Amino acid sequence: MAAVSSVFLLISLVAGVVVVMASVVTVQQGNVAVLTMFGKYSRILRPGLGFKIPFVETVAQRISIQNRSADLSFQAITADQANVGFQAMLLYAVVDQEENTIKNVAFKFIDYQSFMQALVRTVEGSVRSFVAKKRQAEILSLRREIIEEVKSQLDASLEAWGYHLIDLQMNDIRFDEVVMRSMAEVVASTNLRAAAENQGQALFITKTKQAEADAAAIRIAAEAERSASQLRGQGIALLREEVARGLSQAAKEIQVANLDASFLLFTMWTEAVKHFGETGRGNVIFLDGSTEAMGRSMKDMMAMTRVHEINRP
Repeated sequence: MAAVSSVFLLISLVAGVVVVMASVVTVQQGNVAVLTMFGKYSRILRPGLGFKIPFVETVAQRISIQNRSADLSFQAITADQANVGFQAMLLYAVVDQEENTIKNVAFKFIDYQSFMQALVRTVEGSVRSFVAKKRQAEILSLRREIIEEVKSQLDASLEAWGYHLIDLQMNDIRFDEVVMRSMAEVVASTNLRAAAENQGQALFITKTKQAEADAAAIRIAAEAERSASQLRGQGIALLREEVARGLSQAAKEIQVANLDASFLLFTMWTEAVKHFGETGRGNVIFLDGSTEAMGRSMKDMMAMTRVHEINRP
């Protein structure tokens, strides 16, 4: 009898340990445990040590409430049939730890892989729908618009699934090699055209400034020549005035001295010959130095003097 009691006690002790072990649930920090009873949702357990009804309640899922990330790689086609490759990164998390939110996360999809497949396909569909309306030349400059378009469509779906989008980054947007080469050629030709336009403008400015400088130089030279001509004319006028004054004074003195007027002419003749000799600089000047030639010259100058006196008022 004592042996039977000992066996029963041992069995009870083992059963108690098994029941306690089966009822204890440990939930790690950053996770929530979802309990079901006979396959139906029962309740949730927060991080720490928790208890469940042994053999009745089951831990159906352990859901992480921490931030998660996913790398996406897909392709899209633009309106002008260019193939574009995208490398994106999603950062998302469970909206909160409320019971209804956890129920959505736990039972909306059959498993986590199904959720990820739906998430990736939603992002790809949003990007492809947006890119299909744009031309290849616009895509690289519309990175921010693409992200905003995806977020606007993804937020509603994720919220219904119990998640929210924290961030979406388009890490890389690339075209086919042929398209990239043609785009590089377009950029290079645009740069060459801009350089040619700049060079043409610089040459035009240079030529314009040179023409302005030449015109200014010609204008200054013309003004200088005009001033020089005026000065030369004034000098000649003054010279003639002085010559006339000197001749007039000499004529008066000859008249006072009761000399022959031809003496003045003879003096002028000899002074002219002397001037030719001093300033000729090797030039050959032919003069008739005979008495008859000098006499003819004297008569001609005296005749001119008499004509001038007759015409004098």
